[in-house]
Amino acid sequence: MRTVVIGAGLLGLTTAFFLRRHGVEVTVVDRRKDVGLETSFANGGMLHASQASPWNAPGVFWYALRTLGSEESALLIRPRALLGMLGWTWKFFRNARPSKFYSGLERNTRLADYSISVLNEHYSALNLDFDRADRGTLKIYRTAKELDENLRLTERCGEWGVRYSVLSSEQVTALEPALQPIENELSGGIHFPDDVSGDAYKFCSALKEHCTENGVAFRFESTVSELVVDDGQIQAVVVNEERLLAANCVIAAGSHSTSLAASAGVAIPVRPVKGYSITLPISGWKPRPALPVIDDHFHAAVTPLGDRLRVAGTAEFAGFDDSLTTSRIENLYRLARNVYPLGVERVDRDKSVHWAGFRPMSPDGVGIMGPTSVRGLFLNTGHGHLGWTMAPGAGKLVADWIATGRSEMDLGDYSLARY
Repeated sequence: MRTVVIGAGLLGLTTAFFLRRHGVEVTVVDRRKDVGLETSFANGGMLHASQASPWNAPGVFWYALRTLGSEESALLIRPRALLGMLGWTWKFFRNARPSKFYSGLERNTRLADYSISVLNEHYSALNLDFDRADRGTLKIYRTAKELDENLRLTERCGEWGVRYSVLSSEQVTALEPALQPIENELSGGIHFPDDVSGDAYKFCSALKEHCTENGVAFRFESTVSELVVDDGQIQAVVVNEERLLAANCVIAAGSHSTSLAASAGVAIPVRPVKGYSITLPISGWKPRPALPVIDDHFHAAVTPLGDRLRVAGTAEFAGFDDSLTTSRIENLYRLARNVYPLGVERVDRDKSVHWAGFRPMSPDGVGIMGPTSVRGLFLNTGHGHLGWTMAPGAGKLVADWIATGRSEMDLGDYSLARY
């Protein structure tokens, strides 16, 4: 009997990959015409155990209140979307208490570290082409206060196995010469050597080809209208009015997982948080950026992907409004200029790509994986801005649990039951 995976993004594909390795008959269903065309299409490009912090850090409520309505804010709440998210938003801010935040940080760090190890052990041999780089992540700081505050957080992560080096501003530019024009503006940086970067969409495309060759079936442009449950057990998935019989079903449909689970009587606290990115051509830059950089002061994440530069750095509570707001795109160009002022001024915007998508966020900033109250119905969603980081490991954990009833990490800390 088949397992149906709903969602052909990072989480759905990695789950399907490992299910097939267990010999399970798998069908992946997605409403789009191909893989990776929603949240997985143009994310920040980083896989990092070093930056696995939930977004609701202590103080986020006052930051959101202070910057309410500001188009330049890293976290923007659209009043029109707030009404439909009031309960979730309240839980989001309640989880910003230090004890809750550090609990979420530890769970995310453990999962991210495991996920990168799965990427290295199980995917490297496939030789997938996704502009992978293993240069680590560089975090830069504009003031000594910011560096000191973040170093305390980094030291906490170091207790969980995250390796790092503290750098002076001169050492920062020695590691990344493309930052030389802003060296005098920096107080220092922290380098995390074990982090990885790569193009999530290219990974999805390459993994689809591998899965297809190994027997995974794909059904695109296919809308799931109902999950059929009888006597507490999943029976079938209705796709384009056709019943697909299924012994198991995995919901890995990002922010749309909430409505799908509701059709089976399962409530999950996942809501869309809109993110933007721009992708810039950098083939003529000298020196060309060589490793991912996070500018802590400006909340900017900048990642080289081959001959392109991906810039991300904003979160917006806007419901399912997927419009490209001009002010938010301009904000990303401004953030990019703060990091690479000389290169960005020469960018041909006609050759740049602008994008917005929905990060599936849980109120505590930790993904939701594993079984539900409906037998045979499983979740792999809610990883928010860490979906690319968590996908290799989360896919294996959920697939292992379905196929064998056990996994290499305890799913209790990530289960729906914690709510």
